Amino acid sequence: MDSHLGDTLTVVAQAGRKKVTKRRGILRETFPAVFVVDLDQDQNNFKHVSYSYTDLLTKNIALEFDDEVEEAEA
Repeated sequence: MDSHLGDTLTVVAQAGRKKVTKRRGILRETFPAVFVVDLDQDQNNFKHVSYSYTDLLTKNIALEFDDEVEEAEA
């Protein structure tokens, strides 16, 4: 995750039964148990959100980095 600091990403989160939320932002900080994403203010009501690495491991969220999407398309 540290190698992606400052990168733009989309966080796809499971929000309940058959409901998914997508939030765009920039990976701002990483800590031993969580990471912080500064959200795009045009699309969200709050400035940043933090997620646990456990959310990634249990697949409650998925991260899509913009640079990885561009490489896959090339």
